[in-house]
Order: sequence, then structure tokens, then C-alpha cells
Amino acid sequence: MQLYLYDNWERRLRLFTPLRQDWIGLYCCGPTVYDYAHIGNLRTYLFEDILRRTLEFNGHQVRHVINITDVGHLVSDADEGEDKMEKGSRKAGESAWDIAEKFTAAFKADLRSLNMLPPAIWCKATDHIAEQIDFIATIEQKGFTYITSDGVYFDTSRQDDYGYLARLNRDGIEAGKRVELGEKKQATDFALWKFSPTNEQRQMEWDSPWGRGFPGWHIECSAMSTKYLEPWFDIHCGGEDHIAIHHSNEIAQNQACHGTRLANYWLHGYFLQIDADKMSKSSGDFLRLQSLLDRQIDPLAYRLLCLSAHYRSQMNFSWEALEAAQTALGRLRDTYFAYPTGGEADSDYMMRFHAAINQDLNLPKALALMWEVLKSSLHDADKKATLNQFDRVLGLDLLNWHPAKIIIPEEVRNLVEQRRLSRLNKHWIESDALRVEIQQLGYEVEDTPDGVRISKR
Repeated sequence: MQLYLYDNWERRLRLFTPLRQDWIGLYCCGPTVYDYAHIGNLRTYLFEDILRRTLEFNGHQVRHVINITDVGHLVSDADEGEDKMEKGSRKAGESAWDIAEKFTAAFKADLRSLNMLPPAIWCKATDHIAEQIDFIATIEQKGFTYITSDGVYFDTSRQDDYGYLARLNRDGIEAGKRVELGEKKQATDFALWKFSPTNEQRQMEWDSPWGRGFPGWHIECSAMSTKYLEPWFDIHCGGEDHIAIHHSNEIAQNQACHGTRLANYWLHGYFLQIDADKMSKSSGDFLRLQSLLDRQIDPLAYRLLCLSAHYRSQMNFSWEALEAAQTALGRLRDTYFAYPTGGEADSDYMMRFHAAINQDLNLPKALALMWEVLKSSLHDADKKATLNQFDRVLGLDLLNWHPAKIIIPEEVRNLVEQRRLSRLNKHWIESDALRVEIQQLGYEVEDTPDGVRISKR
């Protein structure tokens, strides 16, 4: 079955054709670890996890890389302002190195809570300074750079197709309207290496052929993706906010250095919104995964909620929708757990599911098929086997879920035993009365072929 993905470079659905037979290169822009990730960030990583699972469902081996930006990401798109790591360090009262370690660990914990597959490679910007310097030196040798008083800049005028990914109209960008021009030749030019300020001591800085300083944000991803996936690989992912600047600049760097646009397919996840406003850290008011846990929401309920919207559509968040997803997840788990094992996945449902996910990850349609299976006339064991296969992509971890163990009070256990004896002796009226008494104590009894099942009401 053929896989189609929406490529933002060509702005159309394209048949996915691997560049090589042995593995698929998948690079996903990781977090800038100056603060916790918010659930809008995590929606993008959920889409990327589904993409990887879909590639593997189609029989591919995936070399999945996620970077950690722990230096060089400035607060301004114009390569001005403070490094976010330095700003986060001051806010937390801890070193930039310590907060990088702290928020990297928190990010990885969030991914585990949402049952995301870990990448094959984690790579930190600060571990790859030499690679970034070498990359900049090659760009310089090919005549694409110039130097100002505050850094080494990429000259975008050297590329006629700069910004093609975002369909930028460079002639229409007025210097000073969106960014301050400063010493830059064009508003679209960007920093490859920033010099350390002479009037302050930075926590993160290195020597380079151009002076002591630190790398620009965009060069990090170009250098690391090229190192681990080669200069021309299959798929590059990120959020929709990366299209116009970060990913356009990555492409410019790789075209200058290697003559490629870096990746054959460019995929982007769209924003999570609250009342039509983009969720953002910059406002200081955002929801973490811990915010959900504080309200007794299972993280996988958030995963289920995200699966209900296509990754290329903006999704509005509400607590009501999340609570409905939590209820739906509970119902799914209880039903799945009660099904016997030993069945076989239904071929018709598998074909329809495969067709849905292979049409640019149509998860809403795939979820509808999941609920259809539950209501179908399939044998229960076959339903379970079919759902097991679906969950290879959906990632709701159904196979490993078990009901919480209930400690039954002795009083209730005694009543259950009395009821068992009443039923054994066919004292039905007494048996019914005991059931009512058990219910009044907050428990339910269910007679199954495997014996009596006791649950809290």
C-alpha cells in the first residue's frame, strides 16, 4: 500500500519514495531547553511520533534524530536580544548548563508519559560546536558570508530561491518593519556565528576562527542533521512556525554548503490554540503536561485528543474536550481489557486502517475505524487482535494497560461470599438483596464465565 505525505516544499501530496533501501532519515527539530515544553509543543512531537510509527508500520527502518538546542537561540528573529538559555538561567537562578540538563530531562519525561518512541539519536548543540564551525567555514569558503561587528552572517542575496519553502517575497519585506536591519545587508540575512559581547561574560561561548562567541540557531540543525543523516536525507519535521525562518535558513545553509535542500520531504505540525490564540511560552502563560496531571488527566487522554485532529489543521484546546477524551480512553481500555486473547486481526479493517494512515496520516479516519471495530460483529478476540495492530500506530499502549488493583474491604468480601452461596443454593431473592447491600457500600458484582468480578461503582 502506497504512502502519501504532504510536502511543504512542493505544497502537495507526494508519494513517499525512500532515498535508500536500508533506512529512512527522519530529523525532528527539538526543544530549546530554557523552560518546560508546553502541550502545544508536545502536539508537534506527537505528530512526528505518529509519522515514525507509520513509516515503521509500512516496513521501513527509521533513523530518527531529535536535537536539543541548548545554546544560540536568541529571543528575536532578527538575531538580536538575549540567548534564551542565558535568560532562562537568570530567571531560574541556576547556571545555563544546569537548566539545560533539567529541562532536557523534563522534556524526555514528557515524551515517555505520552508513549512516544525515543529517537535513535539525541544530539545537543553544545556537543557539536566543532561540526558547526566547520560548516560555517565551508559556507565562508564558497562566498556566502560577511562579517559585522556582532557576528558572521549569511548573505541571502547570493541565492535567488532563498525562502522558497515559505514562498517568501523578499522584495516585499521592508527592513525595520518586522526586524531591525542593523549592520545586516538584507533583512533576511541571518547569523551563523555571534560574537560574545565585550561588556559581559557569557556562560556558553567558544573560540572560533572569527572570534570568541557562540553558534547561530539555524546552523545547529544543519550541522547535526548532516552528521547523522548525511547532507541529503528523507524527511525533516517541525512546527509550522519553523517554515518561514528556521527551516528556510537551514535549507539556505545546506544549499550553500552541499548543494542540497537538506531533506526530500518537509512536514510541519500545526498549532494548538486556546480560544484562537496560539499557545506560547513567551506570554508566560502556558499549559504543561503537569498541568493536566494536576487535574487527574491521564497523559494518554491528551494523546487521544490530538489524534482526533489532522496534524495539518490547527486544533483548539478546551478542558471539556480533554475530559471527554479521558472518558473515551477509559471506555476503550475497559472494553479492550475484557476481550479474550487468541484472535486474529481482521484483514478488511487492517486494509482500511492502512489506507487511512497512508493518506498523509489521516488519524481522525483511523480513530473512527477503531470505534467501528468495537461496535462490529467481529468475535471479541479478533477485535482485540485488530486493535493491537491499530495501536502500533496510535500508540495508546492498550496492551500494557491493566485496571488499578482494588482493595476490597472485608465486609464487602463477606457479602460477596454469602451471595455466592445463596446463588449456589438457588436462593435468588436473598442473592438479589445481597447485591443491593454490596451496591450500597459502593461496589458492583458481575457474574462472568471466569467467576465474580468486583469493581467500584
